[in-house]
Amino acid sequence: MLWPEAVRKAVKTGPDREIVSVYPFRSACPKSVWRTLIANATKELTFAGYTNYFLWLEHPSLRSVLRRKAERGCSIRFLIGDPDSEVTRRREEVEAVPLTVGTRIRVTLDELSKMSGVPGIEARFSDDHIAMSVFVFDEEMLVTPHLARLVGHDSPMLHIRRCQDEGLYDRFSYHVSELWKSGRPTGRG
Repeated sequence: MLWPEAVRKAVKTGPDREIVSVYPFRSACPKSVWRTLIANATKELTFAGYTNYFLWLEHPSLRSVLRRKAERGCSIRFLIGDPDSEVTRRREEVEAVPLTVGTRIRVTLDELSKMSGVPGIEARFSDDHIAMSVFVFDEEMLVTPHLARLVGHDSPMLHIRRCQDEGLYDRFSYHVSELWKSGRPTGRG
C-alpha cells in the first residue's frame, strides 16, 4: 500500500472508528446534529440523561415529534433521576445552581405527562446514571460523561456510531440496558 502511515492517520481502523465526533462541551454540539439523529431514528430513541431538561428547551416541537415516532412504532424511553432521591439532593448541593436538579427533572416529568397513554413511550427512574448521560438513536448515540461539579452542558460529549460487535456503542448500550432493567416506573409518560 502506498502511503500506509498517511492512510492510518486519515482513516480510522481500530476501535475508535466508532467515534464520529467529539465535543469539549455538550452545548458545543450543533442542534442540527440532535435534530438529525432524532429525525432519522425509526426503531429506538432512548434519553438516559439524569434530567433531560435541555431537550425540551432546545427542541420546542420534541413532544409532537416523539408522539409521531411512537405512533409509527419507534420505541421511546426516558431514564431520568428521581427528583426526590438522596442522590438528586446531593447533586444539587454539588452543582449549587439556582435551577435545581429536581426542578429540571420535574420539567421532563411534566412534558412526559403530556404524552401519557401514548403507546411506545416509557419512562423510568434511576439514580445510577448521575455521572453519565447516554442518548440512543437506533445505531448512533451521544454520550456525556459528567465532570466534577459541572452541569451537563459544560461536560464533554462523544458522538458514536455502531461499527462492530463489543465496541464502544455496544458497551454503552449494555450500560443503558442494565440501568433500564433496574429502573422503576415514574408513573408518568
